[in-house]
Amino acid sequence: MTSMKPSRRSGGRAARKALRAAPISKDQRPIRAGLEGGQYQPLTQAGMERIHQAALDALEQIGLGDAPESGVEILTKAGCDYREGRLYFPRAMVEDMLAKAAKDITLHSRDGQHDLDLSGARVHYGTAGAAVHLVDAHGREYRDSTVQDLHDAARIVNKLDNIHFLQRPMVCRDIPDNREMDLNSIYASVSGTTKHVGTSFTEPDFVDDGIELLHMIAGGEDKWRERPFVSNSNCFVVPPMKFATESCKVMEKVIAAGMPVLLLSAGMATATAPPTLAGAIVQAVAECLAGVCYVNAIKPGHPAIFGTWPFVVDLRTGSMSGGSGEQALLTAGCAQMHRFYGLPGGAAAGFSDAKLPDMQAGWEQMCSNVMAGLSGLNMVYEAAGMHASLLGFCHESLILGDDIIGQALRCVRGIEVTEDSVDIELMKSVCLDGPGHYLGADKTLRLMETEFAYPALGSRTSPKEWAELGKPDLLDLATARKEAILSEPSAARLNPVLDAEIRKRFNIHLPG
Repeated sequence: MTSMKPSRRSGGRAARKALRAAPISKDQRPIRAGLEGGQYQPLTQAGMERIHQAALDALEQIGLGDAPESGVEILTKAGCDYREGRLYFPRAMVEDMLAKAAKDITLHSRDGQHDLDLSGARVHYGTAGAAVHLVDAHGREYRDSTVQDLHDAARIVNKLDNIHFLQRPMVCRDIPDNREMDLNSIYASVSGTTKHVGTSFTEPDFVDDGIELLHMIAGGEDKWRERPFVSNSNCFVVPPMKFATESCKVMEKVIAAGMPVLLLSAGMATATAPPTLAGAIVQAVAECLAGVCYVNAIKPGHPAIFGTWPFVVDLRTGSMSGGSGEQALLTAGCAQMHRFYGLPGGAAAGFSDAKLPDMQAGWEQMCSNVMAGLSGLNMVYEAAGMHASLLGFCHESLILGDDIIGQALRCVRGIEVTEDSVDIELMKSVCLDGPGHYLGADKTLRLMETEFAYPALGSRTSPKEWAELGKPDLLDLATARKEAILSEPSAARLNPVLDAEIRKRFNIHLPG
């Protein structure tokens, strides 16, 4: 009788499990924040030049209306012409302000472990938006979003490796007072995650209280100014080509307070932006260039993100088409324009028109997230959790989005071709002298955790193994992960003494 040989596969599996149990450093991970994109370029160099010149033409010939009096004063002193209620931007002035603008900025985290380097084509994924509903994925229902929902989203983000920042994705609809809503949005976000946070202010009068709260959390104004860990998402324009008066006043105040600014232009192609993809990019670029002029006329070199966010309208229904190929192309084209100017930039990708985390959501989220990353977009906003064309946010989808973004980041990283990675000697040893496969090779085991990215929840089991495991459902797994995260105290919670001081000073709606 022929003796049975020991299974090489089982030995290799044991070795792989042992290797995976050993932690690896952040810089050895196959995917991580700040990987360099830029491989995908939907615009030619001539196309970028044409868009640039058209944007300058728009600023010079059309200009922007509705600036506040303070903005008119700031920008006319910097070189704008003001006629009949509109500010016109001479080419030379725009070029001068571009020269003054901050090119490489860092968005700080509260713990110092998750700072975001926005230089070059470094890519970071995170949340954003102003959804008014929370998606109950199991009940298949939408309900008003609350401050607790926002806090829970922040706590989940804090545990997800591939979500690099939290910009407020939901509105706290259970807080009717806008001042208290703005303050509680900051508190709920910062006490949920130590990663960089983005938020907004409804009115300029609310900024001072928000900055006071941030000074308390930071441990003083000096510490806040040294490492501002919250940025202001500022819709400073109302497309087409008008300033948002109140938001501009907010921008002036947060700049004085040392807060980084996201200059957000969100036109809708065919509605509030031109009907061609190139035209929509032209208008978004022109509006954001006006923002660059505004910021740098106030404070040269202040950290600002070039936030071209043009969206798409489905002309059959009039609704947003965020999961479309056109949206993915718009975002990728905008990323190229950010690099054209050498400015840190952000745009929207990864949000879905699907109402639930289903197959439609998966293809829509992956398509634009991959293209945004490959195009080298510094800040990919709305990359996980967002449904119904920005109307709904889903905690389970946020967790599933972490897997999607992990695969997108692996695409961004690309293929490294080195002498070691095209190792002919390894091929010789396997093919001529060895077992005819690479499963047990030392190099295979060594590269297992650094060459390959693995989903946390996505299943790669065989149908037989899947059945043996009880046929787990992806959505159920995401819910279990959510509940496990939320069952633990927030790792970002504030010192109890500080928290008591904050609650004494402000009306905090989250339970203590």
